Amino acid sequence: MENKNYTSSKKQSPVAMFNTHCYLLLLLLHFSLSQGLTFPQDISALKAFKASIKPTSIPSWSCLASWDFAAADPCALPRRTHFTCGIICSIDSTRVTQITLDPAGYSGQLTPLLSQLTQLTILDLSDNSFFGSIPSSISSLPSLQTLILKSNSFSGSIPDSVTTLKSLESLDISHNSLSGPLPKTLNSLSGLRRLDLSYNQLTGFLPKLPYNLLELALKGNSLSGYISKSSFDGLTQLEVVELSENSFTGTLGAWFFLLPALQQADLANNSLTRVEISKPSGCNSDLVAVDLGFNHIEGNAPTDFANYPQLSSLSLRYNRLRGAIPLEYSKKKSLRRLFLDGNFLIGRPPSEFLGGDTWVSGSLGNNCLVGCPGSSQLCSPSQKPYEVCKQAYGRKPMA
Repeated sequence: MENKNYTSSKKQSPVAMFNTHCYLLLLLLHFSLSQGLTFPQDISALKAFKASIKPTSIPSWSCLASWDFAAADPCALPRRTHFTCGIICSIDSTRVTQITLDPAGYSGQLTPLLSQLTQLTILDLSDNSFFGSIPSSISSLPSLQTLILKSNSFSGSIPDSVTTLKSLESLDISHNSLSGPLPKTLNSLSGLRRLDLSYNQLTGFLPKLPYNLLELALKGNSLSGYISKSSFDGLTQLEVVELSENSFTGTLGAWFFLLPALQQADLANNSLTRVEISKPSGCNSDLVAVDLGFNHIEGNAPTDFANYPQLSSLSLRYNRLRGAIPLEYSKKKSLRRLFLDGNFLIGRPPSEFLGGDTWVSGSLGNNCLVGCPGSSQLCSPSQKPYEVCKQAYGRKPMA
């Protein structure tokens, strides 16, 4: 019997063809992920960025030391020996989306070519030694959501072009040497949630602020003028305000503490002369902590702070307050920290503050109080000399 070999000539079914195509695409994706297909403009930007940093400031163990462009593509996977940290790429390994450097002491200036990284969402160079000005070309990063340059040595003014970054949600350039005024168009940053420009050398007035802010920190500058309601118009979500260690003057209006979401306010170490306080509507407020210490506030201690239901910390220390300590403070069980020291308060402290079971810590010292025993923690330091109090009141202070 004759043996015959037959070859099947069946065509692939559509399902089989689809599976084959998917398999080939997966192979292609795997190849691209392993080889890396970083856009040339991104590679040139990364090269320029590293080249602008002093080689002597790049430790052998650092992220930047592993950026070897001759040995590997920046987005190639896996990253075992090269580009081991400092950058994150898109899922298809073509675009750089994040630069987050380690705090290794890198020193250099920011290259304007960073603007080529048009898919960058996070730029974090904090805790290093970068210097010089912030390039205005940073405005060419349309996807940037987080810009953190804190704790470096950047100088010059904040470029107005920063306010065109419509995707920006968090901006932190604190602890640098920036100078000049805040950008007038700061409120253009409509998506900004957190702004920290503390501990620079910024001057001038507060402009209108971005209306979506949750946290505002501008402490440790030389900002001046009145704290105007117009700067805070529409900020219905603002929870934290830190404006301490500046040169703000005048009256802080009652509107400030009525900001609907306000929880913490630090305005210590300024030159405020008066504070207006109003009872919150329906006694509804999230205000927890207020620091108005080390100003020039005159008048009586504001009684209406006792109407803020969640207030637990209040500092009015080292101002020019007169009169008695409001009894309402002593009835407020939420109040845990109270600093009224360094004023010219008179009379006897509320008895609730002097008992061994008092729930309040802080200080009533360095006033003109009577009956504030040294055995009480709240009465430390001791009261002002009688002659100082007499001179302040122009007569014998009332007991």
